[in-house]
Amino acid sequence: MLFFLAACAQIPGKAPVNARKPAEQADAGRSKLPSQDLTPPILFDFLLGETALQRGDQEIATRTYLKLAKTTRDPRVAQRATEIALHSRQAAPALEAARIWVELDPNSVPARQTTAALLVSADRLDEARPHLEKLLALEGGSTDEAFMQLNSLLVRNSNKNATFELVKQLAEPYPKLPEAHFAVSQAAWFANHFDIALAEMKQALALRPDWEMAAIYQGRILARTSNASAMEFYDDYLKTYPKANDTRITYARLLLVEKNYVKAREQFERLLAENPGNADVALAVGLLSMELREFDIAESNFKKALELDYRDPGMVRFYLGGIYEKTQRFDEAMEWYRSVAGGSQYIPAQIRYAVLLTKKGKTDEALKYLRQLPVTNNQQRAQLTIAEAQLLRETGAYQKAFQLLSNGLEKQPDHIDLLYDRALAAEKIGKTDIMEQDLRKLIQLKPDHAHAYNALGYGLAEHSSRLPEALELIEKAITLSPNDAYIMDSLGWVHYRMGNLNQGLSYLRQAFGMNPDPEIAAHLGEVLWVQGVKDEAKEIWQSSLKNNPGNETLINTMKKFMK
Repeated sequence: MLFFLAACAQIPGKAPVNARKPAEQADAGRSKLPSQDLTPPILFDFLLGETALQRGDQEIATRTYLKLAKTTRDPRVAQRATEIALHSRQAAPALEAARIWVELDPNSVPARQTTAALLVSADRLDEARPHLEKLLALEGGSTDEAFMQLNSLLVRNSNKNATFELVKQLAEPYPKLPEAHFAVSQAAWFANHFDIALAEMKQALALRPDWEMAAIYQGRILARTSNASAMEFYDDYLKTYPKANDTRITYARLLLVEKNYVKAREQFERLLAENPGNADVALAVGLLSMELREFDIAESNFKKALELDYRDPGMVRFYLGGIYEKTQRFDEAMEWYRSVAGGSQYIPAQIRYAVLLTKKGKTDEALKYLRQLPVTNNQQRAQLTIAEAQLLRETGAYQKAFQLLSNGLEKQPDHIDLLYDRALAAEKIGKTDIMEQDLRKLIQLKPDHAHAYNALGYGLAEHSSRLPEALELIEKAITLSPNDAYIMDSLGWVHYRMGNLNQGLSYLRQAFGMNPDPEIAAHLGEVLWVQGVKDEAKEIWQSSLKNNPGNETLINTMKKFMK
């Protein structure tokens, strides 16, 4: 099979070459072996080669076995020389030995495979072509499999157009073989000939209409220019082949990309009906139902995933805790969170448990709980530090939060999240120099961190006269994350601070439409009030306060204007 070529093309490390293959694995079609006397010089070279191998001297071993291959004219020795050279990543001697091997045993599939692979790796496609043609002929009834492996070898060649032309030539004698058209389509895709790629994949599917792999690839080619076209194709294909589960999964994933959660869930539900014992599909249905806020359906599917022994039960339990929390069944939520004993969501689950303790007025207990949790690595330690600092900030203990985060940064000075959270804490206690220092360091470490630009811009707007610089930073943030309500809020706020009331109001309305957060409500109401639209300002404030009682920013803003 041509899969061997793909392996050889990388010239990877193989199993120790001094472990010979069993004789029964030798080529059935091997040519008649030569009659060769074991003369003293030949025996000496064999001993020299094996001794060199045992001592790890691959260069001497390769050179000696290559000499033996030429002397003995024995294909077994040529194969051995090739393997030793490949193992030691000596491409030129490997190719020389492989050429001898294929010359001595022209019907050997491994000999042809290895020679072709080495020629492709050397970017000598013209020389590789006759070997590939011979391989396709030698494969006999497995020519289809050979074509399916062809591009896994040739993709490593940097000249994609030359590769495409070669695959086309190799496929020409097989016009009725769907795998040949599939191979041409793949080669065309890699060479950016997308129209040809689509036409060839359509031909492959026409020759074998129930071939799911071809259907999946045709959809992917269509999706390059239009997800809608790809989805329409998948939908039509599944009407004809409703049990094409791999295609349905691909279709469902594309629907997720398009945020069409309703139709995506329909596809996963079909998959679950076909595969009732599949925990992954049950989890997918649960997650989509959670996204659609259909919590009863989500809950039942998460529990089904647990019953089916999903590989990360802690993650499923975390999601169940989230459902109970969203539906305000806090005691049950806490039970689910505490039941997460390990896995990817262990620390997040314990943090949510502590947050719910705080909501019950048990902040001290929550802090104690977080502090006694065992951690196994620095990332977990940082997560718990940040969570503890967040609880402290929520109780107004900004100085303690700042000190806690500072202690964390002593151990992990370049930790992105610790830097960000300490900057926020520093701003709250008037240490704007440290705020700016931390955020600028963060930006240096992670130049695409939109919220770092936003926090720095907002902080400068609030605590300095550097408004043009603040605007520039926030505009950078909105470029990095254009649909973020908090960044949009900052953009509106800095325009307001600069006296651009209409622009500020426009951005703040957009932000509030994205997320009716109480702080955004405070800003929007203030700009409306200043512009004389006081009734709307009061309505926004009062409505937001009803949903967020105790929000400090909102209360202070209302006190400032509604005297």
